[in-house]
Amino acid sequence: MDLVSGFEHAAGHDVPGAYAGIVLDHFKVGDLAAYLSGRPEFAYRSQNGVIALLGCDCGEVGCWPLEAQVITTEHSVIWRGFSQIYRRERDYGDFGPFVFERSQYERAVREVVATTPAT
Repeated sequence: MDLVSGFEHAAGHDVPGAYAGIVLDHFKVGDLAAYLSGRPEFAYRSQNGVIALLGCDCGEVGCWPLEAQVITTEHSVIWRGFSQIYRRERDYGDFGPFVFERSQYERAVREVVATTPAT
């Protein structure tokens, strides 16, 4: 959240950094591992191939989501194409991409899934 907040402040966006983590009790993603891996059938807005990485600071994802594409290659997972659906004019072209080693990303996802109560 700090990275996007800093970016939005520096860019002069209105309502910068008004995000919080995703509350899984309110946002049913289904298979969390598949969602975080960006599998199209589990994407938040599958028609656009994106997931919500952050939700609104009120706890509702649909209120103020920060979205991104998740691209998986043989060796990496990439978050790119960030957008704020309620401020289409915002340019996030200089934010990211964020590249993760695939094995580390998948391990982190497994750890999150293992520690997240089923909803």
